[in-house]
Amino acid sequence: MFTVALQLAPWIALVTAIGIGGWLFHEWLRMKNGYPLDGAWGQAIYPHRNDEAVERIKLLTQENAQLRAEIGSVKDRLANVERIVTDGSHQLAHEIERLRGPAN
Repeated sequence: MFTVALQLAPWIALVTAIGIGGWLFHEWLRMKNGYPLDGAWGQAIYPHRNDEAVERIKLLTQENAQLRAEIGSVKDRLANVERIVTDGSHQLAHEIERLRGPAN
């Protein structure tokens, strides 16, 4: 029985070392990419929340809203360009003439 434990000890140590190493690598990736570190109860340990972080979040939220509005505008323009490209030239010319209205 004691010999079995001695044979399993290196494997148990290896699995434990791999588990701890994987956890450390995971936490390092989280810190590197800006994710907060979590405590035992889910509270953020790092980075601490301060006025600078709140202001940065506010500015990023505003920029996000502006970019979303710009993307919406670009989508509308692209839809019009796609419609023009896929329309037949005769139909497009007819529509332009209709928009010009009757000659005075």
